Amino acid sequence: MSLDARLQRLWYGPEWRSVPLWPLAMVFRVVLAVRSAMFRLGVFRTAHPGVPVVVVGNVTVGGTGKTPVAAWVAQQLKRRGHRAGVVLRGYGARHRGAPRVVQLSDNAADVGDEALVHVRHGAHVVVIGADRLAAARLAREQGADVIVSDDGLQHLRLERDVELVVVDAARGLGNGWLLPAGPLREPASRVESVHALIRTQRNSSDEVPLAVQGPLRVTARLVLGDAVNLSTGERRVLSAFATQRDVHAVAGIGHPEAFFAGLAGAGLVATLHALPDHAGLEHGHLPFPAGATVLMTEKDAVKCAHFAEPGWWWVELRVEVDRNDTALLVGCVLERAGLVGAGAGLG
Repeated sequence: MSLDARLQRLWYGPEWRSVPLWPLAMVFRVVLAVRSAMFRLGVFRTAHPGVPVVVVGNVTVGGTGKTPVAAWVAQQLKRRGHRAGVVLRGYGARHRGAPRVVQLSDNAADVGDEALVHVRHGAHVVVIGADRLAAARLAREQGADVIVSDDGLQHLRLERDVELVVVDAARGLGNGWLLPAGPLREPASRVESVHALIRTQRNSSDEVPLAVQGPLRVTARLVLGDAVNLSTGERRVLSAFATQRDVHAVAGIGHPEAFFAGLAGAGLVATLHALPDHAGLEHGHLPFPAGATVLMTEKDAVKCAHFAEPGWWWVELRVEVDRNDTALLVGCVLERAGLVGAGAGLG
């Protein structure tokens, strides 16, 4: 079992398992408090890029559906006539230094898998960079009139107009402890200070109660759609693979079990390959045999599209938000960001 999988079991299991790590979690809490105070006192400076900023972030480490939700938010703004630029760190990318505009032709190893996913979903511009403020300014220079920051809730140097937090409804905030004893990047009370809480549902309606108050709450369902062939673009309904033998499923995401459960829900029986989040896929070093029928996530597909075999497919992940919740959430974003958008309540 990988270290990533072990940590997931620790964080989302019984609280007593984390007892040996509690002292380190308390140290982390002190570090967070000191850092926050430095920003409040002006020791660490913040700045605004000059166009509205919407941060779509996590208070937990990975696996909530943040990137699909961020792409959905950008698409909703685009539908209302805005040029949404997406900025993100570019986790796992080889690129270092000044912010970089991402192109569809870029290699995932250079710019990161999530950045290419946003490009494929039609963002006006996608910029990666460790300095989110500089990335946002570059996106503005490229014509963006609103910034959607995929992650960056803890990147306090970038001033923001709207904060949206994504939480997996079935897993909640785990054992409620800060890193490394638990999955929390910040104390659970941080959720109460954001503008909206988006709870993502995957394969069931089970929800872990959250003892937080304050933000608008909406539900987003993450639903597996069609399978798309990496080589030809052919589309098939997922259930078409239910009768096929020797199917392999690959997921290098924060919560691979959610992808596998979705495949099982569609009637598929597959050999499962859970990889660490953002894990690379390299020709000649693949976890499945040559010639196999393979189903993978879109994040995995962008890493191996240039050497894909005929039997490789990626599975769409749709974000479904009902009309009322869409109206509430998009209305909140437009109002807080000071944007004027006709038909703000439309899904």
